[in-house]
Amino acid sequence: MFKGIDISASGLTAQRLRMDTISSNISNSETTRDEDGNTYRRKVPIFRQKLDREMGAGIGNGSGSNSAGVEVDEIAEDQSPFRLEYRPEHPDANEEGYVELPNVSVMTEMVNMIDASRAYEANIQAITNYKSMANSALNIST
Repeated sequence: MFKGIDISASGLTAQRLRMDTISSNISNSETTRDEDGNTYRRKVPIFRQKLDREMGAGIGNGSGSNSAGVEVDEIAEDQSPFRLEYRPEHPDANEEGYVELPNVSVMTEMVNMIDASRAYEANIQAITNYKSMANSALNIST
């Protein structure tokens, strides 16, 4: 009965993690060294469809859908090249005076944050609509 809410709730959880990851990327956009001494790499959450296999739901019943929402498969590191900036006075500069900065573009991260925020809002609206439909269905029977 509450499958629609469960699906949207999984979307809320996934988008919140996406926003947390984006926040981490932005806060480390100028970090030249992590705790291991390496340059910070941009993190990207990878989502996958969560399948509902309990009691054979969605399998062989002709519905063609066995989706139960979304889940985070992994948090991958973006392998794009680091940014190089000429800062000869920086302690992490190489012998030519260039510093390796993270492969994070604050502008790209802000666009991704807006996208994640809108997806979060859409899932909230879907839950609100589902609750309204359930309430209307209950009122019909009285």
